[in-house]
Amino acid sequence: MVTQHSTLLRIALVLPFAALLVVAPLAACGGSETDNGEAPTVSSTTPADGAGDVPLNAKVSAVFSEAMELGSLTTATFLVKQGSTPVSGSVAAGADGMTVIFTPASNLAASTVFTGTLTTQAKASAGKGLGTDHTWSFTTGTTADKTPPRVSATNPSSNGTGVPINAKITATFSKAMDPLSLKSATFTVKQGATPVSGTVSYGSTGTTVIFTPTNSLAGNTTFTAALTTDVMDLAGNALASAFSWSFTTGTNVAKGPAAVSLGTAGDYVVLAKTAISSVPSSTVTGDMGISPAAASYLTGFSLVADATNVFATSSQLIGKAYAANYAVPAPANLTTAISNMESAYSDAAGRPTPDFTELSTGNIGGLTLVPGLYKWTSTVTIPSDVVISGGENDVWIFQTSGDLTMSAGKNVTLSGGARAKNIFWQVAGKTTFGASSHFEGIVLSKTEITLQTGATMNGRALAQTQVSLQQAAITQPAP
Repeated sequence: MVTQHSTLLRIALVLPFAALLVVAPLAACGGSETDNGEAPTVSSTTPADGAGDVPLNAKVSAVFSEAMELGSLTTATFLVKQGSTPVSGSVAAGADGMTVIFTPASNLAASTVFTGTLTTQAKASAGKGLGTDHTWSFTTGTTADKTPPRVSATNPSSNGTGVPINAKITATFSKAMDPLSLKSATFTVKQGATPVSGTVSYGSTGTTVIFTPTNSLAGNTTFTAALTTDVMDLAGNALASAFSWSFTTGTNVAKGPAAVSLGTAGDYVVLAKTAISSVPSSTVTGDMGISPAAASYLTGFSLVADATNVFATSSQLIGKAYAANYAVPAPANLTTAISNMESAYSDAAGRPTPDFTELSTGNIGGLTLVPGLYKWTSTVTIPSDVVISGGENDVWIFQTSGDLTMSAGKNVTLSGGARAKNIFWQVAGKTTFGASSHFEGIVLSKTEITLQTGATMNGRALAQTQVSLQQAAITQPAP
């Protein structure tokens, strides 16, 4: 989209950062999107569609794109069946209307295919139902899950300092959690002994819980977040022990949208569903994962299986490689990570009201990009160097319904303290980084990601098809 402000904006994007913050809203005045009452959708399900080896004691849950009418979430609108036979159970919705959970009356049958369905009678709080029935299938394994969940990451990190006063506090778990167990009584934030007022929500990946303070946090102050042992996973396993961590605020306010939660997909620097290939010698710093494809689709790495067969190593890999056919717990962990990756993609793609729409008609070469949400309905190209400028806690989300193509020898660089972990590129098409180019950020690709000869990347390559490294190097971003 071209607006009357396009010329002003292009000039502004080469000005110093402080000036950009003043001019940035001009891009949105003619091109912002709003929610026009579209039908709600299902953002993610647990188990995910196509999941296998699902525990016999699993509950079935779904996360919606918006708050739903609680009374519309019942056993009549959320069905689980074995073939044509309904599974007996109960349905409960999260207090915020964003989640719903089906609890079977007894353990599911082993080695059996089940189908979950949410019907069009499940309605948003505004009264509009799902556009179509949402149906997915999964297959049980042979055992129940008795492993307690664990907290795998927090944001802010433990003992973190300089935390923005408008920060949300999140915890990421090792497995999908029961949304009904994540509430203000089980996830608290305190300043000393004084509780912080706020709301608790379930992240779209199913493995993340988010505490949103009602007001900005006090500056230069230490806070403690805590999770109780009443927090449970979808198999009914509680945290083995209470978990808490502390952090200290600064005085700054983070700019840009809320960060995209990667869930356990964030445990991998390269994650794909069909293939990961290397033209030797590439260098990967961090763990790799592939699912549902087997280890035979990890090619060019000369992998050496560990004695446990849970993972493999390679001289090209500073980390571990995991595949769907490796030993337990790799298959289940990868199924969760892939589901989280798909949910993160949907989250990034679905963010409304962009700050910048069709900026430079997709040719962003030579620009300096400030924190915000950017949207293009065409291919995005980087034919010359780009600077991403902002603070260490600021966030960027780039949405494109086309490809992302970076020319050979060009660079995306960071300034002002910007961090790759807070930069999200949602790409519906192919992503290609030219030979000897350098890129920053996390790519959530609907299709494939290719790093050509000599290309380098500081970030994560998370693809719903394949990742190809052609004598390239990719390094996971600093936490």
